[in-house]
Amino acid sequence: MSIETITLGCRLNLAESETILRTAPPGETWIVVNSCAVTNEAVRQSRQAIRRAHRQSPSAKILVTGCAAELDRSAFEGLRGVSRVVENSRKLNSFVANDVMAPAGFQGHVRSFVGVQSGCDHRCTFCSIWKARGPSRSLPFSLIRDAVAREIDRGAKEIVLTGVDITDYDGGLGSLCQALLACEPRLLRLRLSSLDGVEMDEPLFELIAGEPRLLPHFHLSLQAGDDLILKRMKRRHNRRDAVRTVERIKAARPDSTIGADLIAGFPTETDAMAINSLKLLDDCDIIAAHVFPFSPRPKTPAARMPQLPREVVKARALRLREAAAERRRRWLDGLIGSAQPVLIESEGKGHADNFAPVSIQGSLRGESGLARITGRHVDQLTATWV
Repeated sequence: MSIETITLGCRLNLAESETILRTAPPGETWIVVNSCAVTNEAVRQSRQAIRRAHRQSPSAKILVTGCAAELDRSAFEGLRGVSRVVENSRKLNSFVANDVMAPAGFQGHVRSFVGVQSGCDHRCTFCSIWKARGPSRSLPFSLIRDAVAREIDRGAKEIVLTGVDITDYDGGLGSLCQALLACEPRLLRLRLSSLDGVEMDEPLFELIAGEPRLLPHFHLSLQAGDDLILKRMKRRHNRRDAVRTVERIKAARPDSTIGADLIAGFPTETDAMAINSLKLLDDCDIIAAHVFPFSPRPKTPAARMPQLPREVVKARALRLREAAAERRRRWLDGLIGSAQPVLIESEGKGHADNFAPVSIQGSLRGESGLARITGRHVDQLTATWV
């Protein structure tokens, strides 16, 4: 049997692709393309990946799943080489005849992503993912606990909880984390994927303040820094809410670092509004910005709003990315000379607890400990073990 996965988009897709691998039938050659629909460019790249896979392996069967295929099934069914299109609700059981919701996780990775939730109950005007993923659904704690235990058994040193909207986990994300850390003493490094600040519960802030096993990097779904744009996006926070969330995180654990998703060039955005998003980099101390030029997704409210010229959208995205990159360089340079806890995830490369990328020559996969930061090469810190 030969099976290959091609994954586009989010960390949940990555985790789900690994789970699909474990259900593949013997004796057949399959290529699984797990598509993404977060932007028009992501959809284009999904189609491109299928065409490339068919050219390179014309005899392989291609299974397509993911959000892009969910939203426009017929377009993907019509691509050459595609043998099967599987909806998101069945993707974890792509090769078997049931639709039981199961946890998704990496197999045999030092850092393992475990899916705890899927779907979304919110209706941001720019987003079509809620249509592709359906309503918010949380996995039972017992399944998550067992999935985490299996990943640790397979050699995982760090667990990342992921999903479409993990802060909407039924019963609270903080309570889930507290229960996992209490019942699994081998879980020494717990990291969280993207968070919605307005849904962060009190138990989560308690963990940030007092639990060293919860790693101090928090990626927030901020999207913009202007109140009117946030309202038109139908976000549930305003600018001050975002700043206060970061202030609270930093007060609870001063060494915390902040990442954020930001959209540039949203419809009706003026240059002054764009400057407000630019200033958010400083106001929220963002050192890892994922900047998306606005992409009008079909049949979304934002697609019907007055659009900005594409050259304006691209220019604002570039300005935001350049400012974010400069902030990130200054942050990385500020770590030189410090000692940081580091986990090596592949030969010689890994991340510090604060999610700074670190390279330690001669270090082995799975090795961890305190490292002295000695320099920076582009976006990678260099270090030696203390």
